[in-house]
Amino acid sequence: MRHYEIVFLVHPDQSDQVGAMIDRYVNIVETSGGTVHRREDWGRRPLAYSIQKVHKAHYALLNVECGQEAINEIETAFRFNDAVLRNLIIRRDRAMTDETQFLKEERADRAEKEARERREAERAARAAAEAAESREAESADRTAEEPGEH
Repeated sequence: MRHYEIVFLVHPDQSDQVGAMIDRYVNIVETSGGTVHRREDWGRRPLAYSIQKVHKAHYALLNVECGQEAINEIETAFRFNDAVLRNLIIRRDRAMTDETQFLKEERADRAEKEARERREAERAARAAAEAAESREAESADRTAEEPGEH
């Protein structure tokens, strides 16, 4: 059995079905006696150029080890599925099991963005607390300055 890397782009209107599509292709590989070493769902991304007047697509990646029959079946499934805009199947020398650099960077960017949002929320909460304290202090000063009843 040989190692393959499969990347396919799905029409953005069908993004909710990508999980089921990946499962279907994984099932084709596994029923033929192959194994799936890596599966990644990269999500919706902009295209470098329009394909069928579509500017975004849902990207998915599979790294598999299987025979030629399974690859032929997957290619046929791609060909007859209108939701698949483009696909690329590459033979690899070895199994790729670690995360792609793209996914690592995406997760790091997401973590950085969440940390930034958390810091901004903490700053806003501190500013609101300081504003509330200053209002309380002003109201306390006003009540102290008002002449008392004699």
